[in-house]
Amino acid sequence: MGRLMAIDFGRRRCGIAVTDSLKIVATGLPTVPTSDLIDFVKSYVRREAVECIVAGEPKDMKGYESDSMKYIRPVLNRLKKELPDMPIVMWDERFTSVLAHRGMLDSGMKKSDRRKKENADEMAAVIILNSYLDSKKYQNR
Repeated sequence: MGRLMAIDFGRRRCGIAVTDSLKIVATGLPTVPTSDLIDFVKSYVRREAVECIVAGEPKDMKGYESDSMKYIRPVLNRLKKELPDMPIVMWDERFTSVLAHRGMLDSGMKKSDRRKKENADEMAAVIILNSYLDSKKYQNR
């Protein structure tokens, strides 16, 4: 059984989360500069069995693709080219940044740590992956 990996794309850095091999728990990994994302993912996939990548899909409030996709699409296309057998699923990431900040507040994270954008990016990737996992649980009922 392989893990699932989620990516919260950003212009400067990407948040990344993975599940355990049983796909029960999502855990954040350190953020990666966007310029290093492809190499990081390829390296991780060589070390760990990953069965699918869940990519955060930015949408506007009406559900249409946001302008951010023009920066994400080239990275996704390159990722698909580098890992042709890896399924990549787009997943709605609306409100993940807001939820990530709320989660950091609720967890009692210090203000200085909440200001570090990489913490929010990591948490947003975990939220994307948990949302995807939850949808699969409901589909299997």
